[in-house]
Amino acid sequence: MKRRSLWLVLLGGALGAVWVGLAWQRDMRASHDLLAARADVVETAYGPLAFASGGAGMPVLTIHGAGGGHDQGRLLAEAFLPDGFGWIAPSRFGYPGSALSEDPSTAAQADAFAEMLDASGIERVALVAMSGGVPPALQFALRHPDRTQALILLSLAPFAPLTAEEQELPVPLWLYDALFATDFPLWALLRVAPRALDQMFDARPELVAQMSTQEAIFLDAMIAAFLPVTLRRAGLANEGAAIDPAAAIELAAIGVPVLLVHARDDRLTPFSTATFAARQIAGAETLFLDSGGHLLLGHHDAVRLRIHEFLVANVLPVAE
Repeated sequence: MKRRSLWLVLLGGALGAVWVGLAWQRDMRASHDLLAARADVVETAYGPLAFASGGAGMPVLTIHGAGGGHDQGRLLAEAFLPDGFGWIAPSRFGYPGSALSEDPSTAAQADAFAEMLDASGIERVALVAMSGGVPPALQFALRHPDRTQALILLSLAPFAPLTAEEQELPVPLWLYDALFATDFPLWALLRVAPRALDQMFDARPELVAQMSTQEAIFLDAMIAAFLPVTLRRAGLANEGAAIDPAAAIELAAIGVPVLLVHARDDRLTPFSTATFAARQIAGAETLFLDSGGHLLLGHHDAVRLRIHEFLVANVLPVAE
């Protein structure tokens, strides 16, 4: 009787493992298919570059942060752009659909964006960039000032001449490395206990408590958008390009209107990055929040309104 019970337990475990494996493979195939279906790909001097687009009106380039892709850029556009604007969301080098170029620098990324805009027939854009998307956005404004209408920078990640020394992650770095080593750990956590991942994305309990319904949807989508991890590993490994001393960004040379948005309690990117940029960029406007964390939770309506005011004041309509 005991032996029979043991066999039943083993059989149940084996069947459960098979079911989990099949569900994981099914979800990963669906994620790959959805990413491919939602993006176009253009060939650039740096290799293929994938981008999604949507909306209608003056075009805004939305540039994702670490671990993202064109899908995260889409989420940024939907969360922070007001009505009346179109958006183009590229995958940075090494992220879904985009090659990791032999020159992986943030300057090269900016030039690849310009080629993407050429292929799309777009002359000038405003830019909205978050976190790790900020350095290539700054490079775009410096290298292509005639194509840059304005810069909106959210939760700024460090860039040269700054370093990442002031960055204090909410959980140990090894935990991020373990979770993002392959697809399965993140997939399993999202299936079993998705809220367990909140703090890794700087969504602390006190911030989650003040979220609106739309912000809760945004948070869940941002976390889920890290899958498939395997399509983002090369891009994640290249995030250090932003703090390469050889790629120092001369902020004082930026001559376009700039809006900086950062929360003082951000635990993923240091608030000092934003204050440094505010001192260096002549005429930069700021929206500094006392709370909200990296994802500006609890303040999306206020941020969207400020972005709307800034765009109306600084962005010229496209000539018909």
